[in-house]
Amino acid sequence: MGPVRQPLRVGVLLPTREQAILGERGASSLLDFARRAEQLGFDSLWTGDSLTARPRLDPLVVLSAVGAVTRRVLLGTAAMTPALRHPLVAASMVSSLDQVSSGRLVLGVGSGFPVPETDEELAAVGASPAARAGSVDEVTALWRTAWSSTRPGAPTHFTGRHWQEEGLDRLICPAALDGPPLWLAAGADGARALERAARLYDGWLSSRTSAESYAGARRRLEDLCRRAGRRAGAVTPALYLTVTVGPDERGARVELDDYLEHCYGRALEQISAMRACAWGPSEHCAQRLADYVRAGARHILLRIGSLRPETHLREIADVLVSTARQTDQEST
Repeated sequence: MGPVRQPLRVGVLLPTREQAILGERGASSLLDFARRAEQLGFDSLWTGDSLTARPRLDPLVVLSAVGAVTRRVLLGTAAMTPALRHPLVAASMVSSLDQVSSGRLVLGVGSGFPVPETDEELAAVGASPAARAGSVDEVTALWRTAWSSTRPGAPTHFTGRHWQEEGLDRLICPAALDGPPLWLAAGADGARALERAARLYDGWLSSRTSAESYAGARRRLEDLCRRAGRRAGAVTPALYLTVTVGPDERGARVELDDYLEHCYGRALEQISAMRACAWGPSEHCAQRLADYVRAGARHILLRIGSLRPETHLREIADVLVSTARQTDQEST
């Protein structure tokens, strides 16, 4: 039996980092962005997570507010860094958000962007940068134990390398008994990340820099899922793509380069070697996105590479999202 064909979904990142860079406060502009994205037909809304490396409003707080002003879209983290919070506090916060959003939550998790600022951020909260990947897997295992602990006969304790917890059945339960889907944000990833996603997670959120590389990794993921005894389609292949649209390629590149310098203190040349990016006229960016759809991406997260992403939202919905969906229909 071949892989189950999941519906194509396209989401967009909420501009929490952009808001912090510009020194803006409050939630009104974020909520306006969320409402408009839902009206324009996006399937999901996402937000990143950082304490000091790339500061922004807390993702779980933001998504709680967004959930109150939207009705249809999925709400996701791309990606939450579990090491920044005590796992029991995080488990309770996630369960609470899943409840108040009526089960619309998708939790992308990762070990943080691989730069020195992330190591400093983790050290500030007492987390070991050396154990980042293993810590993510252990904390998510703890969460799942807690979320399913009310099942008859299910364990109510967890014993891991870093965490040992009792009485997990006393925590707040999420909307679904097993909790929200957990996706591994793997960045440019590698063999180890694919194996972890296939064995432990519900989604694989990649930012591979070419559609060809993505297609090969996606096929490998399917093979690893079969070897792990998981059903076809158990792991959603997702893509994180930073896109800047403009009338011409040069102008869009300048805007994207400025954006990345503000976000990471690094130029486009360096970031594009690690993360998928597209820039130029919307039709050009749409074709790059279509290549990833053909490569097997089933949930696409678009980060608009502009400090004023709301100015590009309609064009991206009208051209990029519609092209992606047309490509998917043609591939059926």
